[in-house]
Amino acid sequence: MMMERDTALSVPGRAVQDSGALHVSRALPEETPVAIVCNGTTQAVMMATPADIEDFAIGFSLTEGFIGSGADVRDIEVVEHAKGIEARLWLSEARADALRARRRAMAGPVGCGLCGIDSLEEADRPLPSVADAGVRLTERETGQATDMLRTHQPLHDRTRATHAAGFLVPGDGILASREDVGRHNALDKLLGALHRQGIDPGSGAVVMTSRVSVELVQKCALVGVPVLIAVSAPTAAALRAAHAAGITLVAFARGNGFDVYSHSHRIGSGEPPCRQTR
Repeated sequence: MMMERDTALSVPGRAVQDSGALHVSRALPEETPVAIVCNGTTQAVMMATPADIEDFAIGFSLTEGFIGSGADVRDIEVVEHAKGIEARLWLSEARADALRARRRAMAGPVGCGLCGIDSLEEADRPLPSVADAGVRLTERETGQATDMLRTHQPLHDRTRATHAAGFLVPGDGILASREDVGRHNALDKLLGALHRQGIDPGSGAVVMTSRVSVELVQKCALVGVPVLIAVSAPTAAALRAAHAAGITLVAFARGNGFDVYSHSHRIGSGEPPCRQTR
């Protein structure tokens, strides 16, 4: 049974500045090994913030292709150990057989989303095309998306050291958010939460507090997210993946401004004004 863990630890320190030194107490985010176990076999071990573990297990399993939908999961159990946490998923026999045929062993630090894959082809896996379900965001809510997410980051308020992923629905604001020391983990937790709450990921936009790497685009494409908004820049590989998958990729969303690089028809009534490249 999962016991409630604190997600941050207060530690004493000594802060040195031009004006001198003083004793301080800082809150540091916890990170814990989390094993994703399907029908008794460990599929992945990731370092993650020890919160929202069921969301993480479902989201990670969806975006890694361990499961195709919630119907594939017969039961889920979170078990705490002295050295970490196990998220135990019990899958349908058909899904368990399919997973055994493509099992990959993964051991990932928080900064990496492609650790442990078995082939170069899998790193550049073909992505499904995201359906255009009519999601449209105004330029105002697009530009303010990361500011809206900022009010849903209690762990960051304590530690200044975690990422967040939020789900923005046009006209309704941020409906769900999750935090983690790893940006990939935060996104997986969010996607798992949407799935468990019955919220269609195709009905809005994912908002991230990080740069956009290719695996974030891959995760969004695999569950049908049409818009990805980030506070920082995308990589060139992420942009190519977004173009191919039909995802609207927005970057540098701060204050009222943003850049949009792909499938801009989902933003406002026209193109945002051009800005100089950085």
